[in-house]
Amino acid sequence: MIEVEHLTKEFGRIRAVDDVSFRVPPGEIVGLLGPNGSGKTTIMRVLTGFFPPTSGHASVAGIAVTSDSVAARAKIGYLPENVVLYPDMRVEQFLEFCADVRRMRGPRRRAALAAVLHDCGVAQVRDRLIGKLSRGYRQRVGLAQALLHEPEVLVLDEPTVGLDPRQIVEIRSLIRSLRGRTTVLLSTHILPEVSTTCDRVVIIDRGRVVAEDSAAALARGAQGGERTLVRVDGPPEEVLAALRQVPEIERVEMENGADGTFVAYSRSGEPAGKAIAAMVVGRGWGLIEVRPLAMTLEDLFVRLVTKEERPGT
Repeated sequence: MIEVEHLTKEFGRIRAVDDVSFRVPPGEIVGLLGPNGSGKTTIMRVLTGFFPPTSGHASVAGIAVTSDSVAARAKIGYLPENVVLYPDMRVEQFLEFCADVRRMRGPRRRAALAAVLHDCGVAQVRDRLIGKLSRGYRQRVGLAQALLHEPEVLVLDEPTVGLDPRQIVEIRSLIRSLRGRTTVLLSTHILPEVSTTCDRVVIIDRGRVVAEDSAAALARGAQGGERTLVRVDGPPEEVLAALRQVPEIERVEMENGADGTFVAYSRSGEPAGKAIAAMVVGRGWGLIEVRPLAMTLEDLFVRLVTKEERPGT
């Protein structure tokens, strides 16, 4: 439904998107996750026809966004990060205008208007001027216009920005309800957004894809015994030095020197518990605890982005 192949976008000497490829099958919700400035919004704008790519190919519903932009955009509902609305129009009036632009008529139009007013939680403010609404409600109106024509593809750039916690839960629930009916590409820098909403995540940094899989699979794959919690009854500084000498260990952090707690990071991603236990027992110290620590999606995100920042990687 969405296909991006070797997409590159340059602004003068700045390469905002660098040879990006990914695919979103019909009915799937995919999160485009990355820090601010990573290239997410640029990819969104290429897909929605606002920017032409420097090179590469992008298509929506089998329609190339460069060769037939109008037809491709007819398939898309788009919520930009900073949604532009008409402040002097009332909510329902604005949505009626959007329906006119989409050439929606008759029963379908009435049903669609009623649905988005209800689903996006703006029915109670339908007669209020958009300029008088809070940012959260303006974001809801923006989402309503994106959903109005029942698009095959929904592109959401930071959809929960400016919402309060209750509204965030409601919008995420609404997005999840679209699974299987609408293909959704959701851009965000908020980790819980993808873990609670998306089927799959594409992690992007500095314009390049650094990982792609389901949030759960990425976290599972990153665990692999990489981090090991160690508690030892022994001289903290000597224990720290000895742990650093274990061949399987890349680095060690002292969590609490007073009670001899350390976190060891294995060199290969393989469990290092046996090697650590053998070293501690061999030194005659008391081994209180040794166990692997699960890596969260947050840990993985930081690790991947940090790796991209290392020289020579």
